[in-house]
Amino acid sequence: MATTSRGRAQDRAKVAGGQDHEVRYEAKKEGVSKDTVKKAVKSAGNSRKKVEAEIGRH
Repeated sequence: MATTSRGRAQDRAKVAGGQDHEVRYEAKKEGVSKDTVKKAVKSAGNSRKKVEAEIGRH
């Protein structure tokens, strides 16, 4: 796992729904709106694989 400049572990397998830059990145990557990503995080949890699968269903 990569570490941040503050020495904390960074988990790339999760989407932080409260972090605008992560939501924007995932929305652009999947070609959907930020609201769609936030709804997917809320219903599927913050696992990137589950969020992408949830977006793919709609």
